[in-house]
Amino acid sequence: MITAILILSFLIFFHELGHFIMARLVGVKVEVFSIGFGKKLVCKKIGETQWCLSAIPLGGYVQMKGQDDSDPLSKSDDPDSYTSKTPWQRILILLGGPGFNFLLAFLIYLFVAFTGWAKLAPVVGKVLPDTPAAKVLKPNDVILAINGIKIKSWDEIGKIIQKSNILHLTIKRDGKVLDVTLKPKIVPEKNIFNEVVKRKIIGIAPKPEIIKVKYSFFEAFKVAWDKFLSDATMIVKGVQKLITGAIGLNNLSGPIGIVDVTAKVASLGWQPLLFLTALLSVNLGVLNLLPIPALDGGHIMFNLYEAIFKREVNEEIMYRLTIAGWIILGGLMLIGVYNDLHRIFTG
Repeated sequence: MITAILILSFLIFFHELGHFIMARLVGVKVEVFSIGFGKKLVCKKIGETQWCLSAIPLGGYVQMKGQDDSDPLSKSDDPDSYTSKTPWQRILILLGGPGFNFLLAFLIYLFVAFTGWAKLAPVVGKVLPDTPAAKVLKPNDVILAINGIKIKSWDEIGKIIQKSNILHLTIKRDGKVLDVTLKPKIVPEKNIFNEVVKRKIIGIAPKPEIIKVKYSFFEAFKVAWDKFLSDATMIVKGVQKLITGAIGLNNLSGPIGIVDVTAKVASLGWQPLLFLTALLSVNLGVLNLLPIPALDGGHIMFNLYEAIFKREVNEEIMYRLTIAGWIILGGLMLIGVYNDLHRIFTG
């Protein structure tokens, strides 16, 4: 539990730090920087900002001059206030939080790519009968290259298979290097959203052998970027499927679920914990960009409206939408907590 709270607090700190830095860059005074909500437990004033730890560790906030989420109509015309800045400057501030979450995830993946990424070795552990691989591959074959692309780890194999109609494999078997050719077949499989999709397979399973893969300078950037994009795409698709009803609200998880998963992952070692931290960071960034008025995305929509139509959103409409946003978020939080408790008590 302590590990989960520390990770979530760090992610929140990094998110709010993004808002803080962007605010200062455009000349906005930050009055309070808080980790947690509610009653302030500890505060220290540094410069013009009070840095605080608050009682409810389920988020955090940066309170800028002239801006207050508890009073969406609050304004100040002072030159160092949030509301005196142009819509594009305010959008830059709002993008700072999610942007820093995305940056953190990328930096974590970059660090792992430089120091050694624990992955499955590209060694065949099992060949399934009646599949394309059954005729040409054997257990313990080491896959060196596919279609001229050097293979470093098992996860690279599946990506190439999905993009190819014919596979030219260079393998190592009993000390000898051989070239074999096969054609993938298409089968129905369930994806992470429990949907049936068509995938190409050749019919092999990996040998449970872990290796540390280190990447060159440019390779590391590409691998880190690809992993970040994969995480972000998965989360965006998940949100889309929740909104459209393709997957149910019973799949939502809340803070209890995050604590539970973090405790389990922490027992696996530091690298899986880093990966979970990166995934949670991407998740926090994506969710904050949703166009819900109480979130960064909602405020961005208000400012885009002002920038495009050269007038502010009607105060009454803004107030009502913000209240509705808080109700939506509160409802989703309660559903997540219910789902977490249900999973824990029913197994």
